[in-house]
Amino acid sequence: MTAAELLARLPIPIIQAPMLGASGVDMAVAVSEAGGMGALAAGGLAPEDIVQQSAEIRRRTTAPFSVNLLVVRPASPDSETVAAAMERLRPWRERLNLEPPPTPDSFAPDFDDQFAALVRAAPPVASFAFDLISGPQVAALQAVGTLVVGTATTVAEARAWAALGVDAICAQGGEAGGHRGEFLKPGPGSLIGTMALVSSLRAVIDLPVIAAGGIMDGRGVAAALALGADAAQMGTAFLLSDEATISAAWRGRIQTAGDDATVVTRAFTGRNARGIENAFIRDMRPVEDEAPAYPVQNRLTRELRAAAARAGESELLSLWAGQGVSLARAGAAGDLVSRWWDEARAASREVHARTHGRDDLRR
Repeated sequence: MTAAELLARLPIPIIQAPMLGASGVDMAVAVSEAGGMGALAAGGLAPEDIVQQSAEIRRRTTAPFSVNLLVVRPASPDSETVAAAMERLRPWRERLNLEPPPTPDSFAPDFDDQFAALVRAAPPVASFAFDLISGPQVAALQAVGTLVVGTATTVAEARAWAALGVDAICAQGGEAGGHRGEFLKPGPGSLIGTMALVSSLRAVIDLPVIAAGGIMDGRGVAAALALGADAAQMGTAFLLSDEATISAAWRGRIQTAGDDATVVTRAFTGRNARGIENAFIRDMRPVEDEAPAYPVQNRLTRELRAAAARAGESELLSLWAGQGVSLARAGAAGDLVSRWWDEARAASREVHARTHGRDDLRR
């Protein structure tokens, strides 16, 4: 089955974004069972957990699902860089009464080991962000029946993925919450809006396109499909769902977020990501460019963020969310998917009625 065929056969062309720390097996199953396609965020999982959790999803649903990996290269920062980064974080750790930490001996799971586990798990779909994988790796997944999706924030990134023979492109617009998938030109140049990005990709890439970023309801789904996307990917829209695994403090900030609440920062992880602005982001802004690149900064702030979540201290949390966060709704993930599809169909009927009426006027 091709990616175009799989997406066309989805009863509801809504894909749940893989959200590390915010979604898990329960959300993936709920979305797939509702007719969309759920996703497992596996970027932080050990290889054996990738295999086990993929198998659990298969036991609980026969519908398609996706597993996402973050393409992270081994990091070996010098001791001075790590020491300086830890010193910048010292006041924040003291605020939470955390002892000075030992210097980490590793910063992220080994990507090659994760990839090997992904091939063993052989999910229906595998998606990747942060960088390209190799042509042989694409072929290895396709050989076990897995369709491969590459995340692109620009046309150039989409072309790079297409050249590797992937099956589809996830077009991540600048509105999207969480980490940016950018890898060719990190920064403001990759913050292209979803509408412009999807339209541009449709004009030059002969692959299915999944629209991601700023899609919060059925009207957004209908708009993405009208632009030519084969499916709409939604992440922030699920953050208040029953299946979301976010902390109470994170959930509370989403419930009270305004329509201009989010910013892009690298302060928490050393990689550009969109989230709700808080004291950590504001105070770190003058020095955030000095933070070591992902995954080093991400590893160094991990204990801080975990302690903040336990303490209910939202000013020290990475509150990842997209620009449409104020539109998030509560409810079971499957019910939300069904509701959004009803809204999308209603919106499509409205547009058809308006355009049909204008055609009549021209006759």
